Amino acid sequence: MEKYRTNPSEQEESGRQSTVRDRQSAVGVPPACLVSDFVQMSTKKKTTPSAESHAPYLPTADRRLPTAGRRLPTSFRLLPSAFCLLLFSAACMVGPNYKRPSAPVAPAYKETAPATWKEQGWQPAQPNDQASKGKWWEIYNDPELNALEEQVNISNQNVLVAEAQFREAQAAVRIARSSLFPTVTGGVSIVNSRASVTGTAGNQSFVPSARTTYDLAPTATWAPDLWGSIRRGVTGAVATAQASAAQLENARLSYQGELAQDYFQLRGTDGDYDLLDRTVKSYQDYLTLTQNRFNAGVASGADVAQAQTQLYSAQAQMVDLEVVRTQLEHAIAILTGKPPVAVTVSHAAIAAKEPPPVPIGIPSTLLERRPDIAAAERQMAAANEQIGIAQSAFYPTLTLSAEVGLESSRIGTWIQWPSRFWSVGPQLAETLFDAGLRRARVAQVRATFDADIASYRQTVLTAFQQVEDNLSALRVLEREAGVENDAVNAAELALRISTDQYKAGTASYLQVITSQTAAFAAEKAAVDVLTRRMVASASLVEALGGGWSTSQLPTATQLVSAK
Repeated sequence: MEKYRTNPSEQEESGRQSTVRDRQSAVGVPPACLVSDFVQMSTKKKTTPSAESHAPYLPTADRRLPTAGRRLPTSFRLLPSAFCLLLFSAACMVGPNYKRPSAPVAPAYKETAPATWKEQGWQPAQPNDQASKGKWWEIYNDPELNALEEQVNISNQNVLVAEAQFREAQAAVRIARSSLFPTVTGGVSIVNSRASVTGTAGNQSFVPSARTTYDLAPTATWAPDLWGSIRRGVTGAVATAQASAAQLENARLSYQGELAQDYFQLRGTDGDYDLLDRTVKSYQDYLTLTQNRFNAGVASGADVAQAQTQLYSAQAQMVDLEVVRTQLEHAIAILTGKPPVAVTVSHAAIAAKEPPPVPIGIPSTLLERRPDIAAAERQMAAANEQIGIAQSAFYPTLTLSAEVGLESSRIGTWIQWPSRFWSVGPQLAETLFDAGLRRARVAQVRATFDADIASYRQTVLTAFQQVEDNLSALRVLEREAGVENDAVNAAELALRISTDQYKAGTASYLQVITSQTAAFAAEKAAVDVLTRRMVASASLVEALGGGWSTSQLPTATQLVSAK
């Protein structure tokens, strides 16, 4: 049996490894004891085989397989130790474990819901409330809005970009996971060669002949994940893919919310147009009245001119509204992924008297309901894994390689058993000097992680601001709507009184014009307040996450198995 002998350099190496283990244990870093066995293996040398061997000793350079009765090569005898090393190294992972950083969350929202919601039996949403999940725009009971919103998922190009980016992140997960397994390659070569005459030392009269080599050699290479860098890479890729999935949902929610807001603004414009249409008809009646009184000699030409001015001004405002409406219709078409010529929104004012109630919930649930917050949190998790990957560069890397094949100088003997050869063994590598490169990389990824923490907290604060803004807008606009309704009633009464007085000859037409202007302004303000309330309602639903939840994020298993 072959024997190993220990030289002084091996003893020095063993002492150095012990010192390294002690130092690493002191700082809480996983010990390199598992690697030391392979370091010692690489320093051991074989002696010449004994005379009792059944076959002559083959040098390391000879790759021929041993014949029957030959002792098992040393590399094969080291394989059990290698597998033990891999078994124990599965538990070694350097770097910090991820823990979600805290975020500023209040126990309750500062702004309260509108009073009419409470009168309708509205209750704050619970964490498991499903009322607002799914197609949130259906709470407005508008079939045309429902049809337009459905097109966002299908045809909106920005949503399709986010969807393609998510599929890209899915593929990155599988790419990272593939590094956990060996790489097997195969090759066939037929090489014709001839050595140089002048480059051969010794007899220059020797003329080498051409030689053909036939080679068939599959190769397997594996770099075991001793320090968890590959596993952290997979975990980071999963977190990045989940962030991409959340960004996809955030894109959908953003464009769906934008479409709803544009739709309600367009409906509000239609409401203004209907108001102006009624106003123009009323002004035409007043113009006829003043012309009749002028023809009868009881009114002056100034009254007729003032009536004409009111009429033409109202008609000009009607024409101007077409600019706003067409632009909103074009924006809706683009949000649905279609050219403006392909989308036409019917003319109709807002039918609802007020926006429907929206389940709000408590502030802490917002962190689970907003896709942009989920994306920021997953980006933090991915950045944390980069810290462990950077720290693993301080430790040695192990590569296991094996090659087996057939080689011959004649094609007739190529595919034969005596033409076989093999090569197997580990390789251990460590960076001895890098001028602070690895420490700088660790500092860099830690700074990135800190930046992601700040970005996450800012995203949370912005989400709370958006919810509070829209809650206050709905509450204040509800009060404003009540006041505007009173103003409309008062203005209509004043207009009737002024009209009767003008017909009786006790008031000038200027008083009628003043009443007309006040009545139109009050009615227009009422229409605009209703529009703003509907827009604020859609904005509130968007700010609350549109019924989305982090439970809808894909799991690591789903990401790995996705094709």
